[in-house]
Amino acid sequence: MYYPDDIVEEVRIRNDIVNIIGSYIRLKKTGSNHMGLCPFHNEKTPSFSVSQSKQMYHCFGCGVGGNVYTFIMEYENYTFVEALKFLAERAGINLPEQEYSAREKRQIDLKNRLMEINKEAAKYYYYQLKSDRGQAAREYLLGRGLNEETIKAFGLGYANRYSDDLYQYLKSLTYEDELLKQTGLVTFDEVRGGHDKFWDRIIFPIMDQNNRVVGFGGRVMGDGMPKYLNSPETIIFDKSRILYGLNRARRSRESFMLICEGYLDVIALHQAGFTNAVAALGTSFTELHANILKRYTKEVLLTFDNDGAGMQAALRAIQILRDTGLSVKVVNMEPYKDPDDFIKHLGADEYRKRIDEAKNSFFFEIDMLQKGYNMEDPEEKTRFFNEVAVKLLYFSEPLERNFYLDAVAKNYNIDAVLLQKLVNKLGSQSFGMERQKKADAYSKSGSKKSSEDGIAKIQKLLITWISEEPMILNKLKGILKPEDFADGIYTDVARLIFDEYEKEGEIIPAKIISCFQSIEEQSEAASLFSAELLGEIKDSARQKALYDTVYRLKEESLNRQSQKAIKENDTELLQSIIIQKADLKKIISDALK
Repeated sequence: MYYPDDIVEEVRIRNDIVNIIGSYIRLKKTGSNHMGLCPFHNEKTPSFSVSQSKQMYHCFGCGVGGNVYTFIMEYENYTFVEALKFLAERAGINLPEQEYSAREKRQIDLKNRLMEINKEAAKYYYYQLKSDRGQAAREYLLGRGLNEETIKAFGLGYANRYSDDLYQYLKSLTYEDELLKQTGLVTFDEVRGGHDKFWDRIIFPIMDQNNRVVGFGGRVMGDGMPKYLNSPETIIFDKSRILYGLNRARRSRESFMLICEGYLDVIALHQAGFTNAVAALGTSFTELHANILKRYTKEVLLTFDNDGAGMQAALRAIQILRDTGLSVKVVNMEPYKDPDDFIKHLGADEYRKRIDEAKNSFFFEIDMLQKGYNMEDPEEKTRFFNEVAVKLLYFSEPLERNFYLDAVAKNYNIDAVLLQKLVNKLGSQSFGMERQKKADAYSKSGSKKSSEDGIAKIQKLLITWISEEPMILNKLKGILKPEDFADGIYTDVARLIFDEYEKEGEIIPAKIISCFQSIEEQSEAASLFSAELLGEIKDSARQKALYDTVYRLKEESLNRQSQKAIKENDTELLQSIIIQKADLKKIISDALK
């Protein structure tokens, strides 16, 4: 689908990038930019920079970047048109009706057909559960304490013992094999032909936030392995972006979200009245999951399995959620393994009490840490408090750190003054270590950069420089041209820069990035506006650096043209290039005075 450039630009202007990205991740003003933890890769030190002046972002860790469209496309897994519609609606802009391009129409049609097949499959699995074939599955679910209303509400079903039953049903609805392959519900081989992914399992339809079935989970009723099986990822199903039960939990009136580990825990909690429960889909809890939850709540309570694996999963999730800016507590399930068992034995009222008594995540971490030390042994006790002091350093705000320090001192019967001295000592040591780490990282990055293509680096530097100081183009008019930049994205971006400045007298990086529609192209274009400039240095040195940059770029451009002239035996062009090279230094020097 095509929308006019002025519409695309109006939508972009009406959606400030800091506000948009700030609604997904935690940003902190640092100098002229905003910094945060990159939502697209794991990191502990913020390297994700958002520029309000340029209306673009760039991660110095993984290299992603772009404007507000790029971010929404990447984060929400949207096409450009979907991102445009999302942002237009957010800004209250009515988009004109447009025709889809053939490619966009094929993609949308494919997604709609896969959704349609999943819906039919969900209905079929539910029918099987209600049929005579599903008697054992029904008894299993009822035996787990689920009632008929809950089974219906979550659309639970049954994949029967025949390994091609669903396949034959879908074929009877005239769906072709090539399409069925893309659902993840059916696989094909030369011996058996088409056969179902799920058979003889309880089926849990997985829905997105808009209540559309995007995938399925299957659970064995006995001791078979694997215990749980999920749909493979498809163009409509990305496990890292789905939380089971969120389609229902997001409508809850509770001020917090409950995170548990499995389908049945979520369902049991909802049946007991805790309609704010969700779970990750058989994968570790990730930053993407945390950022999705941040849209709906400021507080999360972990109610993971009460075993070693569950406690370790809780510790990992705590750090991720805290880094995202969410408040975290941990619900004590003792003496039962999980919420499902707990509610069966003690009931919903007792579970509500456990929620009210949920432990602050920091104290949960300390309690878990203490279990690894013999507190009767002075040496181990000392190591424990050293570990505690390190964790207290995570609190950058002095007042907050002191509150936690006093509470730890009280709970573990240690002098608060001594603990404070230990924290101060380790803090000064860690500062020095951190400074050394940064120096080492700088050294390694310098070594890496030195191996990069020098001309690519020069082009990126000059594009960034021009975007920040557009008057350079006035000085270099007639000398520097878009064709002087190497082929590909460099030439495309340079041409857009020159055209924009010629027409509007200004350069807006975010507007130029919008000219590219794929995430990859937008990210690559954004990286050209994110080179590190010289910062606060003397004008004379800055002038010399600019001269060197322009000269190297122009020289390389003339070298490329020379090779082309020689190849094509164009003596006239070659003579012209020789004259240009002879006068190049003086021409650039005079222009930049």
